[in-house]
Amino acid sequence: MNETQLNTEKASVFVRLKNYFSTYEKWWMLSMLLLTVALAIILPEDDANGVSGWVITLLYVFDVLIGLLCELLFSKQNRWAFLIYNAVEVIEIVTMIILRVRFASLAVAMFYWIPAHTLGFFQWNRFKDKRDKNVTVVRRLKTWQTVLIFVLTAVWTLGIGYLVAKYSPDTDFYSSDKILVIVAYLDACLSIMSIIDGILMFFRSRESWWTWYLYIFIETVVNIISHQWILLVYKIGYLTNTTYGLIKWSKYINENESVEMK
Repeated sequence: MNETQLNTEKASVFVRLKNYFSTYEKWWMLSMLLLTVALAIILPEDDANGVSGWVITLLYVFDVLIGLLCELLFSKQNRWAFLIYNAVEVIEIVTMIILRVRFASLAVAMFYWIPAHTLGFFQWNRFKDKRDKNVTVVRRLKTWQTVLIFVLTAVWTLGIGYLVAKYSPDTDFYSSDKILVIVAYLDACLSIMSIIDGILMFFRSRESWWTWYLYIFIETVVNIISHQWILLVYKIGYLTNTTYGLIKWSKYINENESVEMK
């Protein structure tokens, strides 16, 4: 391939990417980028467990930006979001090890999320929309399945929360043992909700977005308790994109159900 052909191919890829995202999506990502960088500069993280606060801040910045890109791709029913999300999991694992906190979420990220994301890519690849190969077919959940999810979440939260609170190692990241216990139970709840959300997303269920709404609320509380201000940008991005994804998936499901009934 000569230089002219190479430049043409690069330009073609750029044009496809440019056209793939709507004007709203481009402005959404740009606003999240600017807000993340601004908060990183204004409110950098403190040193923790002998690690520079700027290192922690940088990890948060990459966590937020890559994660939000993946969320946007999920809302667009794009299977590549699964593989890109593995980079987010690695960043979060490193961060939790440095801070010595949220061990339930750390274990879930290592032993569940990375394998699940990888398998999810191949699962979604099997259900491409016939009209648009970049879009995956999605569907809705049954009522009894929703009830089962709530019961499982409550049982897991109480059991795993107790174990994490009792056996967590010492850390100087939190100011008191009481806060550590509260975060342990919230972390347990987040860990099971992330697993459930992953399963729902794996099976292309619209209710994964409703689960993500609850996850956003609880993790926002944890971020505030932990003074993780940069990660609040993540929650703003999560909230807006979850609404966007729920609307797009619901519209897709309703349109396809109407077509099937004809």
